[in-house]
Amino acid sequence: MGALILIATFALPFIVVKPNRILQGQGHMLISSGSGVALAAVLVIVAFGLLLRMPLSTRLVIATAALLAVIVALGATANAALPPGNSYARVSPGSGFWLLLFALSLAFIDVIAKLKLSPTVRLMLLVIAIVAVGGIFASGILADISVMKEYANRADAFWAEMSRHAMLALGSMLVAFLIGLPLGVVCHRVSWLRAAALNMLNILQTIPSIALFGLLILPLGWVAAHIPGAEAIGISGIGTAPAFVALVLYSLLPVVANTVAGLENVPREANDAARGAGMTDLQRLFSIEFPLTFPSLLAAIRIVLIQNIGMATIAALIGGGGMGVFVFQGLGQSAMDLVLLGALPTVAMSFVAAIVLDALVDFSKAPGSEVRPA
Repeated sequence: MGALILIATFALPFIVVKPNRILQGQGHMLISSGSGVALAAVLVIVAFGLLLRMPLSTRLVIATAALLAVIVALGATANAALPPGNSYARVSPGSGFWLLLFALSLAFIDVIAKLKLSPTVRLMLLVIAIVAVGGIFASGILADISVMKEYANRADAFWAEMSRHAMLALGSMLVAFLIGLPLGVVCHRVSWLRAAALNMLNILQTIPSIALFGLLILPLGWVAAHIPGAEAIGISGIGTAPAFVALVLYSLLPVVANTVAGLENVPREANDAARGAGMTDLQRLFSIEFPLTFPSLLAAIRIVLIQNIGMATIAALIGGGGMGVFVFQGLGQSAMDLVLLGALPTVAMSFVAAIVLDALVDFSKAPGSEVRPA
């Protein structure tokens, strides 16, 4: 990681200044400005410091401070590099910035993993990180970065597509659980149905996402045209409906498979004790089996939510909206900053979801969280 930091600092452009949002720009090294020289010196110290045997807490502080310094330096360097009075010029992060961000984030994650922090501490660190990043954006120090200018020009559309993206990801996950949880229970009880259902869901999982979106256009278009009221509630051949249905179908395999696996791992002694206490099958399911299966169900939620956050981006290709709208607009216009406007929030949503759900899984596995029959 130290070598990556040195390469990013001295061999790659930290920012790229472009005449406008589309044309190619000219790279500027970090050391081309006075403040950049100071930051480069700090990064050299950080690079060598990460190679030394230091307490993990010290390394965590160093990596965190370096990350914040690089982000702040991006805004300051962009402000200094913009030509005065030129409203068309844009400043984008260069390859050196992205490599620094990657290397320092890797160092940060490595320290967090070695510290083996409790889920409570991990959630607290996440909240602190969100507050810190939010403070940086609210301060306006990054206002001259081109992706922030794209956001300023599309703020209303950004939040509308963000809410639609969240609706696609969360809504499809909820519907998948409403369908997959009972199906998983039935598959656990009926062995011949288990193999057939899981094989069918495995086949669905192998269909490329854009192909499945396309395959759903015809049947949903027929439903909208021939079933009264279907179009009124939003069902159509293109748009949100086929994207939503496709995400639900992709989500069923993790839900059903994890439900079956969780129920199979319920100790036989727990069920025997519940039967001896006079519990019915339904009572055992809700009082014994589901609580003991909870960690497996949380793992399914983690898989499905992160998967759906990423796949919902493709929904824009069939008019489903979401952050993919900016990604594909940017690709069509060769405007990479517009691509970043859609891609970066998607990555951030996946990252936050992964940390929160990992912590919840750890909470569910903590000693004393198990449900024991009376």
